[in-house]
Amino acid sequence: MKKITFAILFFILSASAVNAQNIIPAQYQDLVKKLVATLPRNTSSTFKDGSSANSESLIDFAKSMLGIRYRYATSNPKIGFDCSGFVSYVFSNFGFKVPRSSREFSGAGTETTLENAKVGDVLIFTGSNSKIRRIGHVGIVYSIDENGIKFIHASSGKAHSVTITELNGHYRNRFMKIVSII
Repeated sequence: MKKITFAILFFILSASAVNAQNIIPAQYQDLVKKLVATLPRNTSSTFKDGSSANSESLIDFAKSMLGIRYRYATSNPKIGFDCSGFVSYVFSNFGFKVPRSSREFSGAGTETTLENAKVGDVLIFTGSNSKIRRIGHVGIVYSIDENGIKFIHASSGKAHSVTITELNGHYRNRFMKIVSII
């Protein structure tokens, strides 16, 4: 039975790779999702329409929203963004289903470490009080170089808009975890 199941899954996965237009039968969708989740991750994803998302295009899109004002509980560039609204808007634009709440990002994607961080990963922070170790803010890794990590986020602080910030001092103390979505 296992050989038959494996053969069917191999056929479905192979057929999907050849023609992205194929539809996976409902009874196999969960199983295929689990198998695909175990495949090695890379820096790009391909969608049904043949387009792809990579960290560079994701960051370029996010950067196009620099300066859009901060607005609590909002994920609309015409009105403004809160932190999770901004992150979910950016990722959903590339076809990723991500949480709308900063707290829910803790269970999204694949957890990694700052040492293994990649551009496009999501940084998860406490709220503005770093002593209360409860998730309250998220941002997207914007760049990594010899000076450290910079991230793009909708800040309710001094900038009060979508901005790019260095991961040091205040935000380093608030850092909780990092997850890879791409």
